[in-house]
Amino acid sequence: EVADLQAFHERNVAACRARVSIVGALSRSQAQILVQRLLARLPAASGADCAPLPAVPDAQPLQKAVQEDIPFAAAQAQVLIGQLGIARRDPDFLALLVGNHILGGGGFTSRLTQEVREKRGLSYSVYSDFSPGLNRGAFVISLQTRPDQAAQAVQVAQATLARYVADGPTEAELRAAKDNLIGGFALRIDSNRKLLANVANIAWNDLPLDYLEHWTARVQALTLADVRSAMQRHLQPGRMATVIVGGQP
Repeated sequence: EVADLQAFHERNVAACRARVSIVGALSRSQAQILVQRLLARLPAASGADCAPLPAVPDAQPLQKAVQEDIPFAAAQAQVLIGQLGIARRDPDFLALLVGNHILGGGGFTSRLTQEVREKRGLSYSVYSDFSPGLNRGAFVISLQTRPDQAAQAVQVAQATLARYVADGPTEAELRAAKDNLIGGFALRIDSNRKLLANVANIAWNDLPLDYLEHWTARVQALTLADVRSAMQRHLQPGRMATVIVGGQP
């Protein structure tokens, strides 16, 4: 109901809870004036009315694998395989970033692309991703394939994930992932828009103010054991949800 949305807005949205990130050629006083203008129309609150919002309870991990097959007439079947992921402040974030780069976040060099696309031609695109936020987000593997190949593509993706979580990356894979991520770091901060996204990330997730200064060194310091143990702590290949839209039985 509209009234429910209005009540939620009144309870939770206030200028004192906003975090504004600004990047650009302006002084602090100019920034303060801009912030005041931006927040002027938000409800004002102070004291008890601006207490921290209650924590959002985490979703509960699955205790067994589940699969949902949704009939849909389409040229391509859409597949998602996933589970509960991590919050952005999780200390394993960078180890999982590197680990996922090797698994399915690194384009044509990733294991999922090699196994699902290059070796078997089951999908044009396949990737994996963590989506952390203030609360635990999701880990997903996503791919598209011909409807008659959906079951095989899912089996290959699941087997690739299980092997990777069990054994971890090779030394060569870890070195290549580090080189790619560290070598591309400058492209993460090469515009005001990207700087703003990074500053907002630091502010919103309460990260250290020097987070970007130490990013490359922290990535470089990760070991095979760091990456393997992080993936094993957070991923349960045998207890994921799989959704197939448009597959054939």
